[in-house]
Amino acid sequence: MAETLDLFTRTEHAELLKKLNEWDIAYHQNDAPIVDDATYDAAKKRALELEEKFPELAKNGASTHVGAAVSSKFKSYPHTVPMLSISDVFNETEVADWFSKLTSKDLFIELKIDGVSFAARYEHGVLVRGLTRGSGVAGEDITANLRTIPDIPQKLSGNYPDVLEVRGEVYMLRDDFIALNERSKKPFANPRNAAAGSLRQLDAGITAKRKLSAFGYTYGDLSARDWKTQSEYLEKLESWGFKTTRAWARHAHSVAEIQDVYNDIMATRAEIPFDIDGLVIKVNDVATQERMGARANSPRWEVAYKFPAARGITLLRDITIQVGRTGVLTPVAELEPINIGGVVVSRATLHNADEIARLGVKIGDKIIVQRAGDVIPQIVGVAESGGGTEYKFPEICPVCGAAVVRESGAVARRCVNSLGCPAQRIGELEHFVSRHAFDIEGLGPRQLELFIERGWIKTPADIFTLISLHADAIKNMDGFGDRSVYNLEQSINNARKIDLHRFLYAIGIPDIGEVTAKLLAKKFGNLDSVRHATLGELKNIDGVGDIMANEIQSFFADEHNQKVLDNLLQHITVVDAVKSDETSGPLAGKKIVLTGTLANYTRDEMREILEGLGARVQSSVSPKTDIVLAGSDAGSKLQKATELGITIWSESDAEKYIK
Repeated sequence: MAETLDLFTRTEHAELLKKLNEWDIAYHQNDAPIVDDATYDAAKKRALELEEKFPELAKNGASTHVGAAVSSKFKSYPHTVPMLSISDVFNETEVADWFSKLTSKDLFIELKIDGVSFAARYEHGVLVRGLTRGSGVAGEDITANLRTIPDIPQKLSGNYPDVLEVRGEVYMLRDDFIALNERSKKPFANPRNAAAGSLRQLDAGITAKRKLSAFGYTYGDLSARDWKTQSEYLEKLESWGFKTTRAWARHAHSVAEIQDVYNDIMATRAEIPFDIDGLVIKVNDVATQERMGARANSPRWEVAYKFPAARGITLLRDITIQVGRTGVLTPVAELEPINIGGVVVSRATLHNADEIARLGVKIGDKIIVQRAGDVIPQIVGVAESGGGTEYKFPEICPVCGAAVVRESGAVARRCVNSLGCPAQRIGELEHFVSRHAFDIEGLGPRQLELFIERGWIKTPADIFTLISLHADAIKNMDGFGDRSVYNLEQSINNARKIDLHRFLYAIGIPDIGEVTAKLLAKKFGNLDSVRHATLGELKNIDGVGDIMANEIQSFFADEHNQKVLDNLLQHITVVDAVKSDETSGPLAGKKIVLTGTLANYTRDEMREILEGLGARVQSSVSPKTDIVLAGSDAGSKLQKATELGITIWSESDAEKYIK
């Protein structure tokens, strides 16, 4: 019997896609990875597993996604032939599973270069355009930058098709990378980042000063083809003037032979003068490749057999705790410094308490550290026990002394003192003064940091005494004067009266956004009722689940938060809301999503109107959405609503209904 796709699974899948998209933008657009390859690969693998189990998730999912959207900094052009990614396999079992589906067992194995993909288009042998992979459908124009790389010929030699798009990888030799970092004010993390940052420069003169190299390995658009195998194509590439990895390439006809190649390359990996992160295994026969075709984002006839990350063994000196702006406590391993792959590592993330327990690490152990993807160091196991005691995760915040909680079903431990913890202070105060909260103009991140540094703002209440206590000192600060202080005072005074839902949103209860804040305001009517609401009362609100209910009750039960709120309430007035159970009004209970630009209303104005009619305005489209109100330039939300068969309103439709 087939499993039913539940809300939990949909949410997990959506969160995975959100993370993958964020990581893709950091990697492909910003050339600054924020997670290691192992973390990325694990998230993508999980998303693909869910999409295979529940095919309805596959549309616009990880199985159809390639790279990241092109950056607005560059001109972009469509790829005549989509520039797909390669599916990954991580062990011999997965290789065997892929191999069992092949009709041709003649395989060609190449190195997987840890660099940046490019597509170089030649017409009558002359380079006319160069693109990045981009989204796979369109790429960024890097023609001028490719022209600076000696390994990419400006004009092809020998016999070549009239139209030929050569695809390959730009990379940096390790020696060139070391030399670049020695003369750079801000060193690059690894050769891949250096190559990406150098290739995607708006000024090709900067690219020219960086010593970049390139290999060709496949092709896109063609006017004619006179080679029958991948191995022949590499010979053709060399005859046209390209460099290839043919010297390291091997043939294989079985899983055992593939594994032999894998083991051989792994053993000699350090001797290769550039970074590789695996092998690419291809069906050698091109006609068979064409018959096998591709999935939405990757060819069926090739896979990338990924290598494990660079590793080393060192001493775990200590475990310290970092408290983030959202209050999450992250354990950090303090290590005996060790050189791994050319980088000295002295700290590594341990993620959370569950990860420490899973690994079984104790202070004094010899532990295995890896730089997965050569980015963020992480601990993967214990090499030798030091006989230490089991680490006890703190129950109070090491920064402010407030309670540390772990909600049911959650992994992270979090400091509940979101209003008073110095580690969370800047982020929380930025949220507190934001437009949909207290809306205090003149208190941006820069000003808040200045006032916090001087000790003038420690809690939200201090904002409302800032001018009366420090006006003269502020006037003498750079960037301030009589007028700016007067304007700030007016803005603060205007915020002394605030609607209940805006107040509940402003105080930063974990997981509580504008929609939930409005639900609470409508249900309880006044702040005192919200502060003393029982778990049962909170869970009975449609849209507030067990985790949210626990977050709300824990927030108001914490002594630190109670003191901060009581001090704040001495300076402001919270306006009660009109209680409502959302059973009245012509749009009672309807879930509506706004997208695009409206001609006669701001989004906030339309939201207020719709909520006044009983609707619940949400931020994302789901099968439970009743109506999508689409203005001009509506994008993916409108597309998704159309695919799900959801009612679409134009602005005029909404106006007719409202009238």
